[in-house]
Amino acid sequence: MACTLKKGQPNHSIINNTANGQAEFLAHARTVQQYPLVIATSNNYPFLLNVPGTGQRVRGEIYCVDQKMLDFLDKFEECPELYQRIKVQLEVQDGDGEGENTLKPGSFEEAFMYSTDTYEPEWLQKPTYESYDTNGVHGLQYHEDTSPE
Repeated sequence: MACTLKKGQPNHSIINNTANGQAEFLAHARTVQQYPLVIATSNNYPFLLNVPGTGQRVRGEIYCVDQKMLDFLDKFEECPELYQRIKVQLEVQDGDGEGENTLKPGSFEEAFMYSTDTYEPEWLQKPTYESYDTNGVHGLQYHEDTSPE
């Protein structure tokens, strides 16, 4: 689960680009535990803070990816420096198709999620969200960082 990679979000084309590897959408799901999903920085980036038991049950998407895509996503998400890939329990909301990877609504699955331990303390005081949408009612549209490194 990564907020900006979901369908309809700014970085979804990355997960659809087969040059990065293979990714198959499996289902919408939400975390079993609560996590704070906040919007921070001048670019309005969504951050899922690794503070289980705080915030909300976060909704996202489950994908089955090959090793090439996983390696690409780790690099894209600056894992493990900025984000860490952690295993979490998810409750499946809906499944997609009849293939071998079909997930049943109401079932529980373990999957990787990108979250961060690196954040400003005041971020814990920010509003939390159940789901991220760059065009959400929060009015904090995502802006890609285009500054030179």
